[in-house]
Amino acid sequence: MSDSDVPLISARGISKSFAGVSVLRDVDLDLKKGEIHALLGENGAGKSTFAKIIAGVHRPTRGTLSLNGQTVEIANPLAAQKLGITLIHQEPISFPDLSVAENLVLGRGEDGWFNRVPWAEMTREARRQMDQLGVAIDVTRPMRGLSIADQQMVEIGRALASDSRLIIMDEPTAPLTPREVETLFGIARRLRDEGRTIIFISHRLEEVRALCDRVTIFRDGNKISTDPIDSLADTDIIRLMIGRPLKEYMHKHNASIGEVALEVEGLTLPGRFQDISFKVRHGEIVGLGGLVGAGRTEVACAIFGIQPAESGVVRVNGAPVDIRQPHDAIAHGLAFVPEDRAVSGIFRTLSVEQNITAAIPGENGGGKLDHGSGGIVRLRAA
Repeated sequence: MSDSDVPLISARGISKSFAGVSVLRDVDLDLKKGEIHALLGENGAGKSTFAKIIAGVHRPTRGTLSLNGQTVEIANPLAAQKLGITLIHQEPISFPDLSVAENLVLGRGEDGWFNRVPWAEMTREARRQMDQLGVAIDVTRPMRGLSIADQQMVEIGRALASDSRLIIMDEPTAPLTPREVETLFGIARRLRDEGRTIIFISHRLEEVRALCDRVTIFRDGNKISTDPIDSLADTDIIRLMIGRPLKEYMHKHNASIGEVALEVEGLTLPGRFQDISFKVRHGEIVGLGGLVGAGRTEVACAIFGIQPAESGVVRVNGAPVDIRQPHDAIAHGLAFVPEDRAVSGIFRTLSVEQNITAAIPGENGGGKLDHGSGGIVRLRAA
């Protein structure tokens, strides 16, 4: 067997359990050099867990991994990085108070996280990486000032900068515009043509069909099949993912649409959005569409009181309401799931119970969390 025929990665009998619960069972899979390989499956099927084992985020409960025919033990993400394996997370991971350039260079070199690079050289290299991606980002800006889409592109730039031979993309297109997706796909195809391997995890069949060479399907922690993407119809892929024909999976749901629950009229915040009006009825799902920067998130933040509009009216169940802060919105029965959930949506150092109860209106306003009886977290005066 020639070197080109030896798989880049070979997984044999890979299994993983968390607290005795099996989430991945006896997975055998070869990843070829110079291919884009899709991992498909429903939520919880095991595809991301498998990818994270290759990337050193999780240790397998049992099984072996080989790189270029040699057995390897990938104990942590740094070990994976030294082997040329990079994971681009579904939710961007960065140091928010450091610049784009600093985030791009962190972890590179023989000294790992502690390598030193002259500022001018670092900035110049960062600009080159962003130009290569076709993205206009000021590399001297702090990461926290970037949109989720731009943060994702920085993560992709970091993978390119580290000269990885295996790049794992876990739903990378979720925050991207169609134009940014095409830019990403162009980069992925170029990397494949250079002989690098890409694992592409997605729920979007049209993207998988447009980009990938082969597809592996997971279901309930098991690897079901590996096939060339061109050999499978969409109906075949769905059947393999869910374990039965699509028509048996689909069921009709007749929603009852009621009276207007939320009405926005003439909502305006100069420089962000202008004269926004719409209605949402009970039992209805309304989508806000648009490109990055079009104002979708800003409108939602205004309705919830994070950054109130300067003019316009918000009505809840027909009655005008004055929402100047999130506490007001919660009191009127509104909830908000932010774009960057890991940073803005949870208290990461608190328990699940404390996070769930944190939005329960307390007796006092203020700025401190009171961990009261029964695990209830309330805001109390500072």
